[in-house]
Amino acid sequence: MKKLIAGVVLGVGLTAMAHGAGDPEAGEANAAVCASCHGEAGAKPIMGTYPKLTGLGEKYLYRQLVAVKTGERQIVEMTGILDNLSDDDLQDLAAYYNEQDMTVQQADPDLVDAGQALYRGGNMASGVPACSGCHSPQGKGNEPAGYPRLGGQNAEYIQKQLQAYRDGERAGTQNASIMMDVAAKLTDSEIEAVSSYLSGLN
Repeated sequence: MKKLIAGVVLGVGLTAMAHGAGDPEAGEANAAVCASCHGEAGAKPIMGTYPKLTGLGEKYLYRQLVAVKTGERQIVEMTGILDNLSDDDLQDLAAYYNEQDMTVQQADPDLVDAGQALYRGGNMASGVPACSGCHSPQGKGNEPAGYPRLGGQNAEYIQKQLQAYRDGERAGTQNASIMMDVAAKLTDSEIEAVSSYLSGLN
């Protein structure tokens, strides 16, 4: 029994190391190419439909970088950008961006109540779960599970991704099935409201 427990503890420890061993300083050296779209330190993308990369969670960022590089997640604007980066380089990038501060925006006052209600309580009538259950009440995500921070993210980007999940355009990556199931039950107005609310949540 002791050997079994020791094995489990060791396995968990190694898994944590695998997704938390990136070197932020090394990542910064490779981040220059990202700045042309995502802004300095990944904090101010040139378009609202591009994501902020700051503080999303190292595990989530690493998984997404791997998915983009392998073609599992296809983003036309990123075609070929990661081709020359090693797995260590991707871990370093994830570590660097995770250490940067997320800047919070101003949510549309007219959408705050509806967005907050959906984020915190879901929609029991349509079967939409509360977003806060996975992404935390403050929108800070869940690093061990690899669920990203959403608080402060660009509203346009969140809206685009929820629509992509709903339409089946963002599928195949880890946890995509969870989000596809949730998004399938969301209306356009709910997506707009929760996206706006999240942009101002911290």
